[in-house]
Amino acid sequence: MKIVAISIGSECRIEHAGRRIGTGIYKAPVDHPVHVRVDGIEGDVQVDRENHGGPDKAVYAYSADNYGYWQEDLGLESLPYGHFGENLTITGGRDDEVHIGDTFRGGSVRFQVTQPRVPCFKLGVKVGDHTFPKRFLISGRVGFYLRVLEEGELRVGDHLERTAVDPGGVSVREAMLALVKGPRQREVIAKLLSLEALSGAWRESLREKLG
Repeated sequence: MKIVAISIGSECRIEHAGRRIGTGIYKAPVDHPVHVRVDGIEGDVQVDRENHGGPDKAVYAYSADNYGYWQEDLGLESLPYGHFGENLTITGGRDDEVHIGDTFRGGSVRFQVTQPRVPCFKLGVKVGDHTFPKRFLISGRVGFYLRVLEEGELRVGDHLERTAVDPGGVSVREAMLALVKGPRQREVIAKLLSLEALSGAWRESLREKLG
């Protein structure tokens, strides 16, 4: 895997349901090295830290391989990297190739996968289609959040090398089945709850689903 874009953003205000709401989803690629800390990339603003930030969701990674699919879906000739609010746009790293708990090294930074990305309404506002978050959610192309195990420097062109595959073997795509009522939901939830690397927010949410 290779990092083809690093994107950061500042807070901006959007209109939704008659209210103005702050968001950090509007990100743009940068061409300089960045410092990655346990709470995110320096210079990147996380507005809604409960849902899209904090140590368990410090960095959001998304596969560049998905961009062609979404260009066709949205009827666009091209999309800029960072369009889906990701910090790292990478080659490879599709949802069926990456597992919760896998560890990676990029530059001098060590990362660990903690959970899939679950889109909220703000993604729909950004693309101008309120139905888009649901399509994104069920597409098998959601990307994943990373916690930072070792802080350091990162730049475009760095390779994101997988240093360990979690023995639990739950891919990001499989993890999304925990959100869908079906024959495998409880099985997948149980597998996820056994993973030490799972984010605290997902652990709490999945326990509630089990009742």
